[in-house]
Amino acid sequence: MLDHIFLTVSDLGRSTAFYQAALAPLGVADRLDYDGRDGPPSHPDLKGLGAGGRMFLWLRAGEAEGRAVHVGFVARSREEVEAAYDAALAAGAVSDCAPGPRVHYDPRYYAANVLDPDGHSLEFVFKSWQHAR
Repeated sequence: MLDHIFLTVSDLGRSTAFYQAALAPLGVADRLDYDGRDGPPSHPDLKGLGAGGRMFLWLRAGEAEGRAVHVGFVARSREEVEAAYDAALAAGAVSDCAPGPRVHYDPRYYAANVLDPDGHSLEFVFKSWQHAR
């Protein structure tokens, strides 16, 4: 299980605003700014995003290499997949695959894919079997 990821972005302000808007439908609403001077030598400044007090996505400024990363975000329903996809497009993403079933993985796999402003591949995914109680 992953605890966090650092994602290098070319414009920290733009990407922070983008991810806040795109991930809000998934319940990602917490923000934390980390001053790199508080860490070990040459630690970058970070913009943290998360939920429930846990930051799991950290953005750092640098030379972004689009498509070098694919990040899948959990959605709790098909509606959340669609809402995140729409929010991402409204915030400046480019569609990489509209919401729909991904039967090549599993008939119950429902997802949408976008490219963020730096070209990083993002997926909003609902896997019904992972939410069954």
